[in-house]
Amino acid sequence: MNILILTGKFGMGHWVASQSLRQQLLHSFPDAEVEVVDFPAYAMPNLSEAMYKCFNLVVSHGSHLFNTYYKLTAMGHPDAVPPFEGVFLDKLVELLHKRQPNAVIATHPLCAQLVSRLKRKAGLDLPLITCVTDVSSHPEWINQNTDCYMVASQEIRRSLIEKGVDPALVCVTGIPVREEFRSLSHREPGEKRELLIMGGGLGLLPKTEDFYDALNSIPDTHTTIITGRNRKLLERLQGRWENIQVEGYTNRVWEYMSRADLIVSKPGGITLFETIFAQVPIFTWPPTLQQERGNASWLVQEGIGWVADRQDCAGEIREILMDRQRLTGAAARMRRIKERLELESLDRLMAEIARTEEVAV
Repeated sequence: MNILILTGKFGMGHWVASQSLRQQLLHSFPDAEVEVVDFPAYAMPNLSEAMYKCFNLVVSHGSHLFNTYYKLTAMGHPDAVPPFEGVFLDKLVELLHKRQPNAVIATHPLCAQLVSRLKRKAGLDLPLITCVTDVSSHPEWINQNTDCYMVASQEIRRSLIEKGVDPALVCVTGIPVREEFRSLSHREPGEKRELLIMGGGLGLLPKTEDFYDALNSIPDTHTTIITGRNRKLLERLQGRWENIQVEGYTNRVWEYMSRADLIVSKPGGITLFETIFAQVPIFTWPPTLQQERGNASWLVQEGIGWVADRQDCAGEIREILMDRQRLTGAAARMRRIKERLELESLDRLMAEIARTEEVAV
């Protein structure tokens, strides 16, 4: 069995979800071939790096532009026409001919749109599974020739159904996370509290020293800060406070989560579900991107975390971290969410994949 996962690095969440799916599939079906392809990089190798840099620049410094685009497209219809459709479809035909997959999983809306349109134009009987990587039912994810949707919550399932998606096609799986987050063993609460602060891949964290001075002064608390790929921030913060440990990029975040009482991070979809499966309450920075606002609203609604009033929020962090009852209650609600997710849904996905053995391009 040959499964092709198509994604794009417009933000690392789509890529991380793809790798987590690959890990889960290979764990359940060790004889399968599962490949993850960054499709924009495959289709436009000379332009993709510039595209990704522009995207990172917009989300870091021009979030109002991104949010305007997101709101305008939210009022649109499913089956959107993707940009550069002609070039992308030609490259998609080429890729499918080379790989001959039994099914495609799309973790980025562009990839889902392209596969859906190719299925219609070429008459392909190729299962398309769309993995929605935010707590979102944005129309860009909805395409007529999709055979299964993997979504984060029952609320998103209901929203997709209201938008015309067949209920039989929508599977509540949560957003995929690595197996290491699902099977974490936590330390027993000790004399010192453990605070974990993550700035994402770009290391987007408060710049004022007063923020870190305030963290350092929280009684009986050790703080770990992960700066991602932001080397300048790592060098500026490292070794300056006795109760703060600063680390750069790591691909073993679960090890830090296993020791944490509270996580402070952006409300990205992947991070949110990593914390749910790790059962560590989350406190998020004020969200700037529209889909992150949706994620933040959902986590507050579910009672599994809190959203800061402002970026410089050390006082709020201290208040939550020192309230053991609030932390215990949020962790218990996370455990219930984890338990009610359709953890056997991969069997259903594989049944859909297995219904065809040939791919004609």
